[in-house]
Amino acid sequence: MNRVNQTSLLTGGLAGVTAAFLSFGASGQSGFAVMLYAASALPVLIASLGWGNAAAIAAVLVAGAVSALMVSPYFALLIVVITLGPAAWIGHLANLARPASELGGPDDALAWYPLSGILTHICGLVTLSMIITGAIIGYDGSLSDRMVDMVIETLKTQEPLYDPDAAAVVQIKSVFALALPLVQGAIWVLLLFCAFYVAARIVGLSGTGLRPRDDLPSALRMSRHAIFVFLAGLILAFLGGTPAVIGALVCGTFGAGFLVSGFAVMHFRTRGKPWRLPVLWLAYLSVLLFTLPAIAFLLTGLSDTRRAIAITPIGKDPNA
Repeated sequence: MNRVNQTSLLTGGLAGVTAAFLSFGASGQSGFAVMLYAASALPVLIASLGWGNAAAIAAVLVAGAVSALMVSPYFALLIVVITLGPAAWIGHLANLARPASELGGPDDALAWYPLSGILTHICGLVTLSMIITGAIIGYDGSLSDRMVDMVIETLKTQEPLYDPDAAAVVQIKSVFALALPLVQGAIWVLLLFCAFYVAARIVGLSGTGLRPRDDLPSALRMSRHAIFVFLAGLILAFLGGTPAVIGALVCGTFGAGFLVSGFAVMHFRTRGKPWRLPVLWLAYLSVLLFTLPAIAFLLTGLSDTRRAIAITPIGKDPNA
């Protein structure tokens, strides 16, 4: 084993231990649990983007082993499926490159896996991991029903005169049963993409990155094939039962991808404009406060799909 492989495995092992302890902190029911779970993907992504697949595999295996020993095999399986496995795969995709000449480019350059493919894969991975997790934990509509009942009981405690109509409660439960997977899927896609972005910046600044720095405003789009997946999710959401839950999840995950793409389009179109900064702040604030602007950015992402490929000369530092 050469020194590079030893370094990769050692780096991956340290990343795995770090990821495992971040996951332990997330299991403590704190208000930052979701953030800690997302942060647990960072060490794996950094190891993968900076040191390759061997480091990523070592990180996932070590994190799984440490979690199984310190908590349980069940917990280890969940974090591998939800966070660590997808992070390793994203890093693998980001490091993929082939001769640009195969795509009609120059002979002395490399073409890197497009960012649109990475974002689409993130959406698909989150969808698949949540479906697998739901099957493992036995998720069904009763969970969302219990959450609605808990909220109603809390409101009754605070306001004794509050007595919602039974039909209204049933309607609320039916809406919440679809809103829960939709929101969970969307949030996890956004957090996982943010983890990828932060990891790529850290690795780029350290000079160990393999992939060139992407120009997000021009390159961050969804694959055009993702439109059909999103439409399929919309159709499933109206079928009721388990298909509707899966459809809502697909709408949430792929909708988040198109939402991110829509923001990238806005960044690209306002580039160089003197009024750019206040418009960007207003746009982000409006999405946080209202639903309609988010739909507008989602539609923008749906209307602008492209496959921008980063190309770097062979032998040149991609992050220079």
